Amino acid sequence: MNRKILLSDLASKDYKETWDYQSQLLQKIVDVKIQNRRNDLQETTKNHFLFVEHPHVYTLGKSGDLSNLLLNENQLKEKNATFYKINRGGDITYHGPGQIVGYPILDLENFFTDIHKYLRLLEEMIILTIAEYGLKGIRSAGETGVWLDVGTPFARKICAMGIRSSRWVTMHGFALNANVNLGYFDHIIPCGIRGKAVTSMEVELGKKVDTEEVKQKILKHFKTLFEVEEFIVS
Repeated sequence: MNRKILLSDLASKDYKETWDYQSQLLQKIVDVKIQNRRNDLQETTKNHFLFVEHPHVYTLGKSGDLSNLLLNENQLKEKNATFYKINRGGDITYHGPGQIVGYPILDLENFFTDIHKYLRLLEEMIILTIAEYGLKGIRSAGETGVWLDVGTPFARKICAMGIRSSRWVTMHGFALNANVNLGYFDHIIPCGIRGKAVTSMEVELGKKVDTEEVKQKILKHFKTLFEVEEFIVS
């Protein structure tokens, strides 16, 4: 099993370009797995972890409800935002500047073959990361992601998650609200969940956070939780 991960920070990159790139990486891994099975080979499959920040964009998961987007086409243009219906799980979410987006593209057969466990470990990675800033992140039953103050009238989401997998290869991932403009969430029903707010590390802490520092903490916890051998910067 290959537990080395190729790490790339794409900085600011268009959503559709990044989605296409993820799809290419996933397909290359899937192709190796198909050839291995067809020809009784044991070629090692690669794993990737992409960090990226997107320009303003709303994305709707394959089972999502378009009515959860509260803007029409002209209003999207006014907000300098784009919209895509995509192939991950989950409903609608927003990505934009100041948000830390991570896309692990892993062959889970190098780690474990359990999608539920995969999502729970991604949540744990974020819970451990924000705990280093004094924030108590928790799970909300039946709602993937990381929340604050669940079970109170002040429940609010700080990290959204949605993935897709094919032949145990993952794509898409998580979006942690670090210094993001939360006003853009006012134009959707986030994740299709009414009556719950969205927050950011900046709002909770009363100051901007160093996103590069947060990324390093994310990688530290990801490495431990997934028993990664090493990250290789690519």
